[in-house]
Amino acid sequence: MQKITGFFGLLWKLYIAVVFFVFAILLYPLFWTLQLKSRWRKKSFQVFILWSWLIRILCFYPVRVKTRAALPKAPFIIISNHSSYLDIFLLHSILPEHPFSFLGKAELLNYPIVKTYFKALNIPVYRKDKTKAGQALVQAKKAINDGWSIVIFPEGTIPEENIPQMMPFKNGAFRLAQHLNVPIVPLTFTQNFHLFSDPTQLLGPAHPGVVEVFIHPFIAIEEIQSSSLEALSAKCFGIIEAPIRAAHPQLFKKV
Repeated sequence: MQKITGFFGLLWKLYIAVVFFVFAILLYPLFWTLQLKSRWRKKSFQVFILWSWLIRILCFYPVRVKTRAALPKAPFIIISNHSSYLDIFLLHSILPEHPFSFLGKAELLNYPIVKTYFKALNIPVYRKDKTKAGQALVQAKKAINDGWSIVIFPEGTIPEENIPQMMPFKNGAFRLAQHLNVPIVPLTFTQNFHLFSDPTQLLGPAHPGVVEVFIHPFIAIEEIQSSSLEALSAKCFGIIEAPIRAAHPQLFKKV
């Protein structure tokens, strides 16, 4: 039975890949044009919103916002658990009124077409090149000054095991919030790990279903500046993890 569901999951992943890349190609001329002038740059964020909606509709991923706390005045840093590429694909349509950039791995610059989309609006992190590591901070500061919020997955990557249990958070997001003096907005995705598992897991789960997201109350600047990195990390970890534990208590019995 597991092999059968894995096979259908693989077919579903292939279908999503086709939808993703078809629209990546179709939207490319519009996106490329909007990069020609700096004043058009924020309009290109609308391309990602459209793309995100197309994924939601054509791949049958309706989104249910279980908690929608008030957001602070932009810009801010958005942090979330990271168990699926759906976390990335759908975020633009979940927070369409707040243009943001992803702080993501520079390896994405190795892929044609994806490179253009990523480089134009997002901030590459060169994890293996310390001489370039400072560039991310400079670009993040410029993005914040230009009114863009920043999305960071504090786990650093999608966990390879025990999903949806989270990996320990890295301190980068919290250090950046203190340095840039901006609030933090924690998010939780509770179902994405089995709606679309990591594509490298060929027979991993993948199927249509409801995406559940929690937009938690933000962490104010005053608390960020008065807290240690470790305290901030622990608080945000607890906030983000709570809905996952509530939705999947059986997965935490042995923890």
